Amino acid sequence: MRKFAVALLLVVGACRTTGAVPSTSGSTGGGAGTGATAPRTAVDGFLAAVRSQDLQAMSGFWGSEKGPAREFLERDVLEKRELIMQCYLSHDRYKVLTEMAGEKGLRVLRVSLSKGQITRETNFTTVQGPKSRWYVQEVDLGATADLCRR
Repeated sequence: MRKFAVALLLVVGACRTTGAVPSTSGSTGGGAGTGATAPRTAVDGFLAAVRSQDLQAMSGFWGSEKGPAREFLERDVLEKRELIMQCYLSHDRYKVLTEMAGEKGLRVLRVSLSKGQITRETNFTTVQGPKSRWYVQEVDLGATADLCRR
């Protein structure tokens, strides 16, 4: 049990976009076709990409105030984090329950994810990046661990 708890902490920490290693691509962020026009749309796009197991699409909706994660994370790190998120956020259906203001302009959406008979709620934090595009910045994966085990 202790090993699982340590592993879970490492996984959750790995899925945060803060402290990311910048890439050497020289991109200015906010690439064309990335992010969304609103926080809810960013979560919808991100979860659609999770469900279809599309890492490229996930990397266009996941990011920070700098833009999409694929522009500032090394590819191998990006893909590992996305695979972990795919597992923890795997779902048959979802429902956005609430959307509220967070600190410093962030928006927090409470989302119910269902897989088979299991339903779990978690928070998605979104941030506005370059060109007024919204990105999923962080997801609380702690409540969704058992979605990954099925």
